[in-house]
Amino acid sequence: MRKYFITSESVTDGHPDKICDQISDAILDEIYKQDPNGRVAVETLTTTGLVVVAGEVTTTAYVDVQKTVRNTLKEIGYTDPAFGIDCYDAGVLVSIHEQSPDISLGVTEKDDREQGAGDQGMMYGFACNETPELMPLPIILSHRLTERMAYVRKNNIIKHLGPDGKSQVTIEYENEKPKRVDAIVIAQQHREEIDENELKKDIIENVIKPVCGSYIDAETKLFINATGRFIIGGPEGDTGVTGRKIIADTYGGIGRHGGGAFSGKDPSKVDRSGQGRRTKKRRRTLKILTIKYPE
Repeated sequence: MRKYFITSESVTDGHPDKICDQISDAILDEIYKQDPNGRVAVETLTTTGLVVVAGEVTTTAYVDVQKTVRNTLKEIGYTDPAFGIDCYDAGVLVSIHEQSPDISLGVTEKDDREQGAGDQGMMYGFACNETPELMPLPIILSHRLTERMAYVRKNNIIKHLGPDGKSQVTIEYENEKPKRVDAIVIAQQHREEIDENELKKDIIENVIKPVCGSYIDAETKLFINATGRFIIGGPEGDTGVTGRKIIADTYGGIGRHGGGAFSGKDPSKVDRSGQGRRTKKRRRTLKILTIKYPE
């Protein structure tokens, strides 16, 4: 019998790095609504009370970047200055310029040449039969936990929660198959009004059990706000940058990664598209694999 453990983590939409990913993608979406051929590479940084947007864009579209940033913060739930940043009063700095024409030489489609890639890069991908999503179980459960934490916050099922949060799940494998959840780590921002012990009970009942109930047992270890409190969070607690959660964005604690971020990039950037070229004739097929995990 072969036994081993795989761990993966995820973050809520209010985590500072995920704020940046969402802002970069929101700007990309606004451009693509007007100009499907736009070239976009937008990066975001956030810290206490401040969002900085920079990058290279070539497009015929007009985007109100300030409005897009504030709308994204509002959708996430940053509407109260007590959380270190809010959609109404945050400072927003924008420094976006045109994409280098040197890059365009290799990317733009011409009569005698298909569209090229915006850069070289390494992309890895696989599918497995552990979950309906064809993804490894540890990362899927981690994502479902953070999704559920955002849901109970936005629907006031658990009161006094902040937008920032993280999850981590360790799965015990036996003979190449996921058997049980060995450990769950939850960090969830909250206001001072809530008692930590009450919060732990609420998270177990309203987050962990609905998501992981069939995989947890009496031996599963639960760590919820293990430091004792999590009041200062979001950009006030940690500076956020686009592309710092690329492992959480892919396969979690298993699988290789080429190192490129996804958010804020148009499909000519192969980190986003996963293809060196994009043609009408090319199609990708998905092969379901049984993953052999390393010792």
